[in-house]
Amino acid sequence: MDELTDGKGWVIVMNSLLRSSARLALVFALAAGTSHSQTGLQERPRYLLRAGDSLDLQYRLTPEFNQTVMVQPDGYVNLEDVGSVYVAGLTVDQAHDLIVQKESSKLKDPELTLVLESFTHPYVVVAGQVAKPGEIEIKDNTTAMGAILMAGGFTPNAKAGQVIVFRKVNDSIAEVKILHLSNIHKTAQLEKDMALQPGDMILVPQDRISKIEHYLQVANVGMYMNPLGNIP
Repeated sequence: MDELTDGKGWVIVMNSLLRSSARLALVFALAAGTSHSQTGLQERPRYLLRAGDSLDLQYRLTPEFNQTVMVQPDGYVNLEDVGSVYVAGLTVDQAHDLIVQKESSKLKDPELTLVLESFTHPYVVVAGQVAKPGEIEIKDNTTAMGAILMAGGFTPNAKAGQVIVFRKVNDSIAEVKILHLSNIHKTAQLEKDMALQPGDMILVPQDRISKIEHYLQVANVGMYMNPLGNIP
């Protein structure tokens, strides 16, 4: 009897096909997982330089120009041979290319190694009716309520349940966002919470502030922050 017409023969053939299908499925699954993992790594944002970061510059051919610089509050670093270069908001690689471009006017084919020697931990300022007002170091996805809890939580004087977040749009303008987060046990209120960004300023007023512009001059933010909280 032909093997394919025999019951056992069909079983052998079907098992072989199933094993082949399983192997192919595993290969495709691994390939898809690897592709997804690589995509995730590529999409992860790189660190952007900010004021207070320290950069080490090492020149292979001209070591006399080696120096360590700090990013100033205005976003510039001061280099000995080319002067001020604005690097805030750039990745280390972007800052490297910009500095090399500037240096090329003075040096021939500069070979620079740029290293982020130290960096400032991102923080926000919490002021007003919280137990411990001041700077709060934040991590990814820290929310306004999370920062308030890290600052010791609301004091009994925080009667209004109002939280005001000031966020710099640029060097002169700040955006104002008003949240209502009086009860941390109510999911509906927590859904109104917001993720923070480094440099945000959070105010918990004693009494409700009914009139405040959506955008303020950065210089005027202190009128709201300082009188209600002692910021170190």
